[in-house]
Amino acid sequence: MPELTIDGRKVSVPDGTTVIEAAEQLGIFIPRYCYHPGLSTAGNCRMCMVDVENSPKPQIACNLPATEGMVVETESEQARKDRAAVLEFLLANHPLDCPVCDQAGECDLQNYYMNFGLYDPRFSEQKVKKEKAVEVGPHVMLDQERCILCSRCVRFTDEITKTGEFGIFNRGDRAELGLYPGETLDNPYSANVVDLCPVGALTERSFRFKARVWYLSSTKSVCGGCSRGCNTDLHHVTDRPHLNDAERLVRVKPRFHAQVNEWWMCDEGRYGHGWIDRDRLGEVRRRTDEASRRQVESDWDAAENALAPALAAANGRLGVVVSATQTTEELFSVREVLGERFGARIVVAPQAPGGKGDDFLIQADKAPNRAGARLLGLSDAPADGVESLVDAAIAGELDSLWVFGEDLVELVGAEKTRSLALSDCLFVYAGTNDNPTVSLARWVLPTAVPVEADGTFVNCDGRVQRVGRAFAPLAQARECQRVLCELASRAGVADAPSWSTTAEVFAAIAKSTDAFAGMSFESLGEQGALAASREPLAEAGTP
Repeated sequence: MPELTIDGRKVSVPDGTTVIEAAEQLGIFIPRYCYHPGLSTAGNCRMCMVDVENSPKPQIACNLPATEGMVVETESEQARKDRAAVLEFLLANHPLDCPVCDQAGECDLQNYYMNFGLYDPRFSEQKVKKEKAVEVGPHVMLDQERCILCSRCVRFTDEITKTGEFGIFNRGDRAELGLYPGETLDNPYSANVVDLCPVGALTERSFRFKARVWYLSSTKSVCGGCSRGCNTDLHHVTDRPHLNDAERLVRVKPRFHAQVNEWWMCDEGRYGHGWIDRDRLGEVRRRTDEASRRQVESDWDAAENALAPALAAANGRLGVVVSATQTTEELFSVREVLGERFGARIVVAPQAPGGKGDDFLIQADKAPNRAGARLLGLSDAPADGVESLVDAAIAGELDSLWVFGEDLVELVGAEKTRSLALSDCLFVYAGTNDNPTVSLARWVLPTAVPVEADGTFVNCDGRVQRVGRAFAPLAQARECQRVLCELASRAGVADAPSWSTTAEVFAAIAKSTDAFAGMSFESLGEQGALAASREPLAEAGTP
């Protein structure tokens, strides 16, 4: 392990470590454009030049191996002059359109100019014009004039997706980024090139001109699009009057996690968050006319007054369908209240057929918390498990059937769901979004989505990760555990739980379930933790 000195500080690093990597171990940031730890080294932007003792000229830190006794200066006068010179070349033909650029506020060209540039411009010639606002794919827009030819996007499509859509064409100041003839940037991970772009050359079409980045709030979360559980940053705006209330969450970005998703995420997960604000259930509903199945708006007090006595009289004649899209805390609340206190028979809706996955990140199982359900002892129902429960309700073997978040019409068909609605069984739907089943339920209870309540998902590898609370529940929606605790209390359950926060529910899980023993929201942190027991995850072949 060679030992070298960087800015007067010594560090020992493994063989093959570059100077830019060694500097990061010391917390020293060396500016860069083309370098990215997830891609091969190109060494073409020259922004990371440093002074090396006994070297006749500056060296690029991204491609310079650390050697024994090396002495490096990253902030010398010469190094700063070199960076200013690089910036002058990069900005020679760069358009001065920062006020209308979506990257403004998080642009490395702006940031580095303020840190290392601030030169007197010497360029007086006419700037080279290139194509602007080129739709290169369904999610990405290209502005060739802003491109600094760092080649990150080219290497991503060559090395990570191996689809090779991008190339750099022509030479000199006429060189430009573009697609190969006949190509479209529509691979499943295409929007990662926007995250990689250090300037405003590649931008998200869905985010263009929607919000300035300095108005965005950020919440650390995990993607609920499949069982991989990619780490994300949710960017949301809640106090900008020019944005529609239905667009609280305006952008999702991948968050680095070495064991889960590294720097990447798929487009399906990135752009699959529209359901959070679309077709949401915002008010309590009840059915008043059995013949027409007409629903009217109600309130929580009326719902609890009607449902609590029904639960108290259930005597085990209660069925519950839960969803593997619910958080661990929601599933635990259902198990503890409806299962343990009221003797409910609980089944988890099975994995939907036809899910597509790959050998990189995307999993065939689109439910983010099937592993969490198994760790709680809520194994998947057999293929006909939900249907058997519905049949029992229709036959009068159950007094009540509760469905959490799943569309029974999709699971058992419209005819059988209508038969359930016409039966004497008390049919209750608790969920977040409208679907064909909602209009057939006798009571509809709006619940909060995970990012309105916090909570955890357990991914396909058994890693417990926090979802994070980005904003308050929409309209009348309530956290699932709050609904169940209040119902148990009104039903006169002596040992009814009184959890007031999601963290308290998780503490109860950690106390009662071996797989979560010793965990807390604080100990999970930003990276999560592996569940102590992995055996339940082997059931039903988790993808």
